[in-house]
Amino acid sequence: MAIKTIIEPFRIKTVEPLRVTTRQEREAVLKKAGYNLFSVRAEEVLIDLLTDSGTSAMSARQWAGLIDGDESYAGARSFYRFEQVVKELTGFKHIIPTHQGRAAEKILFEIMGGKGKVIPNNTHFDTTRANIEVSGAEAADLPVKEALIPSLVKDFKGNMDITALERLLREKGPEHIPLVMMTVTNNSCAGQPVSMGCIRRVSDLCRSYKIPFFIDACRFAENAWFIKTREPGCKGRSVKQLAQEMFSYADGCTMSGKKDGLVNIGGFLAMNDDELAQKARNILIVTEGFPTYGGLAGRDLEAFAQGLEEVVDEDYLKYRIRSTAYVVEKLDALGVPVFKPAGGHAVYLDAKAFLPHVPPQQYPGHALACALYLEGGIRACEIGSVMFGKTDPATGEFQPAMLEMVRLAIPRRVYTQSHMDYVVECVGEVFAQRDKIPGMRIAWEPPILRHFTARFEPLG
Repeated sequence: MAIKTIIEPFRIKTVEPLRVTTRQEREAVLKKAGYNLFSVRAEEVLIDLLTDSGTSAMSARQWAGLIDGDESYAGARSFYRFEQVVKELTGFKHIIPTHQGRAAEKILFEIMGGKGKVIPNNTHFDTTRANIEVSGAEAADLPVKEALIPSLVKDFKGNMDITALERLLREKGPEHIPLVMMTVTNNSCAGQPVSMGCIRRVSDLCRSYKIPFFIDACRFAENAWFIKTREPGCKGRSVKQLAQEMFSYADGCTMSGKKDGLVNIGGFLAMNDDELAQKARNILIVTEGFPTYGGLAGRDLEAFAQGLEEVVDEDYLKYRIRSTAYVVEKLDALGVPVFKPAGGHAVYLDAKAFLPHVPPQQYPGHALACALYLEGGIRACEIGSVMFGKTDPATGEFQPAMLEMVRLAIPRRVYTQSHMDYVVECVGEVFAQRDKIPGMRIAWEPPILRHFTARFEPLG
């Protein structure tokens, strides 16, 4: 009989103790934090699924790279190793390191954005949208209609609506659309993958309009794995080859290395355009640092380069994607409304279906995330009307997000199956008591990216 169990393809050499709190303690913690899980101290969290960004466990070879890093201010050996790895993977001519992905976005949209411009994407995530809007441009989301049906099982729900993109390009014209973005995997749509066919079609369309095409490559390896396992004609090719093909259709990319770079800090901006690269480096020097370190220590560049080599390992990716699917299957068997099929980096609870008695203006996703923390010390992240909802300034009408979700983002190489079984049990307990969960109101909010620092109060 063939062995069916998929194990973690690594051994654990260092452990970090977890603190178990009581429900009474967690109630006090949540109240003190203004019912915002971003304001809860990490030591008061048992299972931290707030984000998969910068929360990975590094390998022994990455830790060795921290010792070996060249800390020269200019021309460090560690930069050239990093540059070589990224060039081999992406094929882009100019590699510009930054301290994290949002810094790459800030530089790109400071140059390419501006009032009167529109930047389409399959779906922008929070910092991408914020950096576009801060520049004065409009961030346009063009997901396929299947992405908005959480229960629908379909292979590539992260795709962009090509028809909608073509309509937008025709209506606005190249003079108002400085570039087109594509996020892989599609974080705002439950970590769903984008097909190679969709990437190719968007690329062809952009080139026909002479508009640059950029990829938000935070989770490129997970996306390439889905292409390998789901898209016809791709099974016989390696994940690295498929990633290289994905990048070959683009003119550049932004990346947060804190996801598929398997590091705790770091990012980059990459492109082929010489003039754009020079403008980007000019901003980099003022804001991030010299072009051969870009806000990162040499040791971080070493770990980043090593992480980019390790993340395309197919044993790792098989374990990674299967681990997420395992949780989705367990929750689905309990009747918990989850976004299907399973994405790569996270499990997404359908908060709208989970709490049908809580309307969008009472933030069902945020209410559910708080309930999970109270039940089991699990920290998750709302991706719904707190993060993406807004009020029309002209009419005062509330405009909810496209989806009301709670993301359980799974850090890479950190938690074991027993941790995930505990999470499943806690979600199941909350689901059994869902009728008792009240909605939330915002007591205070900042003008931008409110989900990070806003304060809330439960209703009723």
